[in-house]
Amino acid sequence: MTDTIHHDERIANMTFASVYPHYVTKVERKGRTKEELHQVIEWLTGYNKDKLDGLIDEKVTFESFFNNARLHPNAKLITGVICGYRVEEITNSITQQVRYLDKLVDELAKGRKMEKILRSK
Repeated sequence: MTDTIHHDERIANMTFASVYPHYVTKVERKGRTKEELHQVIEWLTGYNKDKLDGLIDEKVTFESFFNNARLHPNAKLITGVICGYRVEEITNSITQQVRYLDKLVDELAKGRKMEKILRSK
């Protein structure tokens, strides 16, 4: 699949708050915890729980969410297919970062060990 401007704009304009409950449901349904989800999000973005709660309350877009994040230097090690896209081939940075997060949440829900999810290289 190739990126499209419409697709990238739609993702950039989605609010993190609208997707976050789905992340929680997905991981909890598979026996993981909200705390583990927060650990994954903090590893990727640098946002601790308090900052994350504030961003949810503010209903920030994914564009704002990732533009203000401090992306982990090992985020580039996140590879594979999520939502029909190979994350390492996505050219739009916001879309790629959202798919990084989707991939990490997916790995958490699938029971992957935390050490593997939080790529230490």
